[in-house]
Amino acid sequence: MGSKLKNIGLISLGVIAGIGASIQFDAIAQKSAAAPLPLEELRQLADVFGLIKSDYVEPADDKKLLTEAISGMVASLDPHSAYLDKKAYKELRESTQGKFVGLGIEVGMEEGYIKVVSPIEDSPAYRAGIKAGDLITRLDATPVKGLTLEQAVKRMRGEPNTKITLTISRKDEDKPLIFSITRQEIRVQSVKGKVIEPGYAWLRVTQFQEPTVDDMAKKIAAIYAQEPNLKGLVLDLRNDPGGVLPGAIGVSAAFLPKDSVVVTTNGQLPSSKASFYAKREYYANPGNDPLARLPEALKKVPMVVLVNTGSASASEIVAGALQDYKRATIMGTQTFGKGSVQSVIALPPERNTAVKLTTARYYTPNGRSIQARGIVPDVMVDEYADGDGLNGLRLREADLTKHLSNDTDKGPEVAAAKVDELEEAQRIAAIEKKRSKPLEFGSKDDFQLAQALNQLKGLPVKVSAIKPEIRSETEKDGKTSKDDKPAPEDGAIIKKDGPKNEPKNEKK
Repeated sequence: MGSKLKNIGLISLGVIAGIGASIQFDAIAQKSAAAPLPLEELRQLADVFGLIKSDYVEPADDKKLLTEAISGMVASLDPHSAYLDKKAYKELRESTQGKFVGLGIEVGMEEGYIKVVSPIEDSPAYRAGIKAGDLITRLDATPVKGLTLEQAVKRMRGEPNTKITLTISRKDEDKPLIFSITRQEIRVQSVKGKVIEPGYAWLRVTQFQEPTVDDMAKKIAAIYAQEPNLKGLVLDLRNDPGGVLPGAIGVSAAFLPKDSVVVTTNGQLPSSKASFYAKREYYANPGNDPLARLPEALKKVPMVVLVNTGSASASEIVAGALQDYKRATIMGTQTFGKGSVQSVIALPPERNTAVKLTTARYYTPNGRSIQARGIVPDVMVDEYADGDGLNGLRLREADLTKHLSNDTDKGPEVAAAKVDELEEAQRIAAIEKKRSKPLEFGSKDDFQLAQALNQLKGLPVKVSAIKPEIRSETEKDGKTSKDDKPAPEDGAIIKKDGPKNEPKNEKK
């Protein structure tokens, strides 16, 4: 779609670019090279380095040149691989603990400007009134035009309690809007929940972090204390960009039969061929099982899982697992499609730097690859009664340049008929103009939540008029055929040192 974002980046946590990256923190090991080093190409690199040093118009810093060369080499692989300098590495580690310093917005580049994908709930940007679709044209006095996404992101980061002024161009506003926003250390509340009405509850996971499983268990216990006879539960994963794998396993394990396969991975290394189960050792520390305190009735309570285009990575793992086991009805719109594992490999300790490298793909329990396809809901429902709003214009993994392919595809995928893109964009913009504030998930105005409740009660549901992308023939029954590339075998050996507090294989 012409109006979709290009070269998307995520600073929702004030951290590095990438959506719901799957993180494995590890130390670099001495590994035997699979093939000899390409000496001729390395000589060419040295020649170019020497040429810059000798002939460039100004003296060039050695460290900067080599760092940029490393960054470019890693970034050329796919949208989620990256070289992390000291600051980016520190911010990434902090983000898994649910805290970061920043404005709280997901952003991407469009036609040279920074475009807001979505403000994060309860963040400084959200409270200031920043909206999805806003174009940031100036950062303080600096024009954004001409800056790279990385340069713009660095300018928006900073120390806590420092201010930055954003100049915003918003559709249908005659004049630029000026916002002065104070950077803050934001502690994301990863789990929210409440009893909506007698017998029915809403549980929302905004991001999968280290405390998520504990927080979810406490919230569910509070819900059951208020409503012991729960008839239905809505698990809300909309706009959840992902997070750490143990969080996704723990959330899935709360609702699935004990010891069920939650997700499998497959990659080039033997260690990347693994299966992850609904067992305590995969989501909690030894001696601690927050799910053991939950009522047994939770395993059977009717469920609807809400997802949208902003649901990525760990969110898709949970939705895919619950869908494969027919444990819940998946409702909403097709998810982002971020089905790759990024291992964060620490370089020698004295450098405090790392490489975030894509090392595997994720598969649902039935062997469906999530990558570049996502999870197709069982029931398609728009974000609003009058359409999908700006959610319908959001970028997905398959739109990203150099995205990793879906390895279970057996040929060109047939797509459903689409409405005229320009006409649809204009229609959605006109609808959004009438909305005075961003949708608050879980509120009385939450149309998708209302449809989820209707589904649980057996009442009519207003489904979307826009069809999802058509899955390949082998996937329409929810599983791959024997001719497709198989998912990794169950029972694969997991490293003795994981999973622990630090996420071992997940890792928006």
